[in-house]
Amino acid sequence: MIPGRNFPPRKPSRRENVNESIRAREVRAVFPDGTAEVMPTAAALRRAQELGLDLVVVSPTAVPPVAKAIDYGQYQYELKKKQHDAKKKQHVVQVKELKFRPNTDEHDYDFKKAHAIRFLQEGNRVKALVQFRGREIAHTDLGRKLLMRFAEDLTGVGAIDGMPRLEGRSFHVLISPVKAAVKAPAPAGAPAPKPPAPPAAGPAPTQG
Repeated sequence: MIPGRNFPPRKPSRRENVNESIRAREVRAVFPDGTAEVMPTAAALRRAQELGLDLVVVSPTAVPPVAKAIDYGQYQYELKKKQHDAKKKQHVVQVKELKFRPNTDEHDYDFKKAHAIRFLQEGNRVKALVQFRGREIAHTDLGRKLLMRFAEDLTGVGAIDGMPRLEGRSFHVLISPVKAAVKAPAPAGAPAPKPPAPPAAGPAPTQG
């Protein structure tokens, strides 16, 4: 059946809990002037429409449900903005892999340990891996000792997730960040820390 005047306006779906789609018989209606009143939904909707606003259920599980007289388009915009901001603040935990050899020298070891500390303080996990080549596989105990030393050196910023495991030709261990050591991320747009100023130059030598 074709309606008499063009097409009827699209109504919000019931799950949106907006205007005519609100199924509750009464609501606690909150209006822009701050007044709140328990009243029949139809009466609350009429009052919202008189103000040029929509009636939107914001707390459907309350008894009775709480509905606000607001601009639904603005409400959706602010809701999406809040969700977007919350998503930006969420930290996605990554697994950072650091590779060693059984005979890794101290300089390389310290370099990778510094990286591990930074990764853990950023809230990421670290996978330390010792790879064996050729006959080195006969000395897997060296890999185990290296990983246990590495985990011990990270005590305070990381906690080991189980003992080192041998898979194929490599030993590995997972280290998770300790909450107390995780640093809060810098706010977006914050200026980077300034490098230390160079030492002041001494007085220029006098010419004879």
